[in-house]
Amino acid sequence: MAVSPSGFGPLLRAWRDRLSPADAGFTATPGRRALGLRREEVAQLAGLSVEYVLRLEQGRARNPSAQVVGALARALQLSRGERDQLYRSAGLLPPRDGTVDTHVPPGVQRLVARLGDVPIGVFAADWTLVWWNPLWSALVGDAALLPVAERNLARALFGDGIARAAMLDISSERGQDAFEASIVADLKDAVARYPADAGLDALVRDLMATSETFARHWATRTAAVQHATDRKTVRHPVVGDILLDCDVLLVPGADLRMVTYTAATGTADADRLDLLRVGGVGASRA
Repeated sequence: MAVSPSGFGPLLRAWRDRLSPADAGFTATPGRRALGLRREEVAQLAGLSVEYVLRLEQGRARNPSAQVVGALARALQLSRGERDQLYRSAGLLPPRDGTVDTHVPPGVQRLVARLGDVPIGVFAADWTLVWWNPLWSALVGDAALLPVAERNLARALFGDGIARAAMLDISSERGQDAFEASIVADLKDAVARYPADAGLDALVRDLMATSETFARHWATRTAAVQHATDRKTVRHPVVGDILLDCDVLLVPGADLRMVTYTAATGTADADRLDLLRVGGVGASRA
């Protein structure tokens, strides 16, 4: 079904105009004329080209994919109802109940944008990265450079594609085997709760076929501890090794995990994290 110029484009423009740059993680500079987000900022947040966003707004680009619409909905911090309206205006069915939800509530996005001194990544139940802030990119790499399908922690750990090649060397204090087992345990839990999710089923099948380690963890009958608090060493190519506390926070009312990295004030690790923060890279993205 084609996109109606009187539907998708006007919605995109109206919701872009109403979103505060500060709430999206941008600094409003003096003399800024746009009250809301600029097109290039929406494009940056959604991982799209500015030209494509312009063509969508003007109705010259038709039939955007579900991935594109979902990325725009997150970039514009839409409510669930508004997200569904955007999908329908694009001639698409909104995400069904009973599938892994990648919707990030606006309040969570504002929180991630404003906590600029803490690296934060927001993950769906299948460990797909759906939102992150600039310091997260500076610490572990900019996920916007990866195809959407590769922005998944399980693919980075066990796959043989771009995600694995791009993953930094990060070691867990609990040991790599325990960390890998905890991610597989989370996926098992997700499969039990979302048996109709085709994407999750495809993820598990792919990893079963390509990774003996994943298959071994999946086959074990011993209950593994799901991924939560840990201490990790990030071997960063610019500032060197950084030992950080890694905490996984659940978002009430949404099946999302917020992963944070912090270091104690006054430590060499905190200083290295500050170096990354001062350097800065990009804005939070979807």
